[in-house]
Amino acid sequence: MGSKSNHGTPLTIGVRELGRSPGSMWKFQERVPVPEDFGTPLISVTPGTDLDLELRFEAVHEGILVSGNVLVDVTGQCSRCLENFEDDLEVDVQELFFYEEPSADHLAEEEDEQRWVEHDSIDLEPVLRDAVVTALPFQPVCREDCEGLCSECGIHLADEPGHHHEVVDPRWAALQGFTGEEN
Repeated sequence: MGSKSNHGTPLTIGVRELGRSPGSMWKFQERVPVPEDFGTPLISVTPGTDLDLELRFEAVHEGILVSGNVLVDVTGQCSRCLENFEDDLEVDVQELFFYEEPSADHLAEEEDEQRWVEHDSIDLEPVLRDAVVTALPFQPVCREDCEGLCSECGIHLADEPGHHHEVVDPRWAALQGFTGEEN
């Protein structure tokens, strides 16, 4: 059940059918195109893919509780070796949308951002964006054991197992190359 409204984005969902009867509930399973800018500079939801939504809309006394999960494909750049990689990510979502329209005074007093049922519809895009972006890793890696790049020469360490450089004590670096022989 549930319907997409004629206004807003594909993630604007009509909830009139739920009414205001606590306990009424329906499930929402959809594949929706990914909106723009779902990510960070290093990792984001792959453009041109879909958000795979499995959500439950439940009427409660204060409003409508939306819970469930979203599965997305992500594309990123490894923070260790700088290689591009692809992965998938499942994110839990839980948000309460309040029935009453916020007054200007209420908005000024409110510290936490609250979501609202507006015109018998719920806009899921900001909720999903917040859930997905905060679940993305701050420093993404192509794999957990990625060794990254050599700090001396920049070579990809996975390509050369055992790669190393002769370490010279920095106190003796000025004497490096001095052989003591004269021509």
